[in-house]
Amino acid sequence: MLAGKRAVRVGDQILKEIAILLLNRVKDPRVQGVTMTGIDLSNDLKLARVYFSVMGDKSEIERALAGLNSAKGFIKREIGLRMQLRYVPEIKFLHDASLESGSHLDRIFEEIQKDEGVRREE
Repeated sequence: MLAGKRAVRVGDQILKEIAILLLNRVKDPRVQGVTMTGIDLSNDLKLARVYFSVMGDKSEIERALAGLNSAKGFIKREIGLRMQLRYVPEIKFLHDASLESGSHLDRIFEEIQKDEGVRREE
């Protein structure tokens, strides 16, 4: 689904506001260390899929998601106060595994480079 220019612009602003709120206003310890990685806002501006990342195992991800969902009402209310929108979009938080995948690939590449170095020395 391609987002229109307005949806992209508004989505970027919403993502920025959520990141600021998580950093400065949300006191829930479950959301510490959570990074907002992206947003997909529908063209009608009524649904925002907000992607987040957190380092840790599956239980850490579930804990962060529970914290984000718990803070959702506060976040929506604050976005409504900070931005002039007719409707504040429904927010759905989704885990973005791309950072973990990237770091996993980095470790694999490092192992390959070590193996190559050992072979050249032989």
